[in-house]
Amino acid sequence: MLIGVLGCMAERLKEKFLSEERLVDLVVGPDAYRALPGLIEEAETGQKAVNVLLSREETYADISPVRLDSNGVTAFVSIMRGCNNMCSFCVVPFTRGRERSRDATSIIRECTDLFARGFREVTLLGQNVDSYYWMKEAGGGSSGAVEDTVVTFANLLEQVALIAPSLRVRFSTSHPKDITDEVLYTIARHENICNYIHLPVQSGSSRILQLMNRTYTREWYLAKIDRILSILPDCGLSSDLIAGFCTESEAEHQESLSLMQYARYDFSYMFFYSERPGTLAARRYKDDIPEEVKRRRLDEIVKLQNRLSLESNKRDLGKIVKVLIEGDSRKSAADWRGRNSQNKVVVFPKSGCSCRKGDYAWVKVEDCTGGTLIGRAVEGSIN
Repeated sequence: MLIGVLGCMAERLKEKFLSEERLVDLVVGPDAYRALPGLIEEAETGQKAVNVLLSREETYADISPVRLDSNGVTAFVSIMRGCNNMCSFCVVPFTRGRERSRDATSIIRECTDLFARGFREVTLLGQNVDSYYWMKEAGGGSSGAVEDTVVTFANLLEQVALIAPSLRVRFSTSHPKDITDEVLYTIARHENICNYIHLPVQSGSSRILQLMNRTYTREWYLAKIDRILSILPDCGLSSDLIAGFCTESEAEHQESLSLMQYARYDFSYMFFYSERPGTLAARRYKDDIPEEVKRRRLDEIVKLQNRLSLESNKRDLGKIVKVLIEGDSRKSAADWRGRNSQNKVVVFPKSGCSCRKGDYAWVKVEDCTGGTLIGRAVEGSIN
């Protein structure tokens, strides 16, 4: 039997796997999958087979993913690989390489195929989707001149939305420094592009943001929130927050809490700082916040977000929202479960509704928890 480890963790832990613990026969990085047949042949001779080189060109554009455990309604589509931002706490640039965008033609083809197969929502994925940039070459007439055509993220988003009005489009993740008015106005023009943006802030302190190499200040981020809501008044917002980053003071922690209250996030992904080997922060800064302080600060962030999420859901009481039905509710097969444009989970009874999985339904919100809107269908399904 041959044992192999593949992907970005293989790249990061190659020495540990091969030299220290001698656990595996193959170590294959995220961009070396095309070399697998040769690597397997090498391992069969008894040699350790390794290829963890990161590519500047590999985008997986010609790969048709096998969608394991898919609900048949929603799908994720990768539009780019790697990252150029070099946030000091993040290991992604070292394990997935530099940023490169997948060609737009293959993305549109994959999304069109998904719609033809019955999927009704696609989420365009990238470490930083707003920096998507693809240039194609096209013949420029009888002279044979070459004309470059550039596709930005806003262009790509619109092209995917135009595949069909009933194909809902989401995207993640946006770096605050890169999301543009062009993207915001594209969302506003198309009803089927979801009114939801995940905009990680990480910290509410400008000094900590500088240590994190996030390239924006607290004030700049708050202005970006204001700009988003001026163009998309009903936009759902979520974020990432890190508690207890190196040298974070109590006052700077309070700045994160006050920023959350200003932005009124619908939900957040929240963590306390954990040092990643090989990152700039690990090399340059001392991880000097005691774990009990990190945990206490994280607990305060989580409790505040729980309150903000409940307040956000309460503001939806009485509204009629459009829900894409993804399947049965997790608690009862008698109820449907789906999400609205703002990415909020909505649960409503199947009784009195002719809807099916994959349909859209109008649902009146009558109750809520911190994580779920609860309602009833009011106009049946929408095709």
